Amino acid sequence: MQLPRPPTFRLDKKRALVVGSSSGIGLGCAVALADAGAHVTLAARRTDALEANVAAFHQKGWSADYVGLNIAKTAEIENIFTHAPPYDIVVNSAGTARHSKAVAVEEHDFEAVMAVNVKGAFFLSQQAAKSMIANKVAGSIIHISSQMAKVGGIDRSAYCASKHALDGFIKAMAIEWGEHQIRINSICPTFILTALTQKTFDDPDRLAWIKSKIKLGRVGKVEDIMGATVFLASDAASLITGTALLIDGGWTAG
Repeated sequence: MQLPRPPTFRLDKKRALVVGSSSGIGLGCAVALADAGAHVTLAARRTDALEANVAAFHQKGWSADYVGLNIAKTAEIENIFTHAPPYDIVVNSAGTARHSKAVAVEEHDFEAVMAVNVKGAFFLSQQAAKSMIANKVAGSIIHISSQMAKVGGIDRSAYCASKHALDGFIKAMAIEWGEHQIRINSICPTFILTALTQKTFDDPDRLAWIKSKIKLGRVGKVEDIMGATVFLASDAASLITGTALLIDGGWTAG
């Protein structure tokens, strides 16, 4: 009897670009991919942090380099894909939020959120796919989205709008790029404890609200996202595209 062979989660000889990898979830994604064997290019605005991260990667024996990138500037996105060998994996963890009541959202705050979370994510996907198509790469594009792509949230109307939009264009791109064997998906975490979210967790009322919604009874940590990133990047997810992987502890189930 011939048994089926399990697919590999290894990423040896793959090249990965991780945007928003100076810290937090993005850095966790970069670590996970490098540990699985990929060469990782870390990208973000804070190149001093990237330089330190890459030095730490090299100490681990991982292959990595870095490049400065403001994802809100389309020309900078284009420049990366023009001057680098093709990437097999592109992960976007860049994101921003301007929280306030919906009636108090200012136009400049709305535009700032959309510039990063929608426009930047859209054109990063576009340039990644153009490069993959031109180089005949069967690639994987992964966006770090949010559970707020599926539900509403207090003081998060602009943020929710941006993540719902991300969900929409991922589906459309998956349909168009499937014939090229390019997969595009998102990971939708619940509240994850990082330096950027520490202020939210320091608020006892907000922390109680978060814990009451997460059915597993604990807040998320960066490590909770790392395995999903490797999975969606690997051959183990070769038939998965146009979908969102919720890592929300059951938040959206109830």
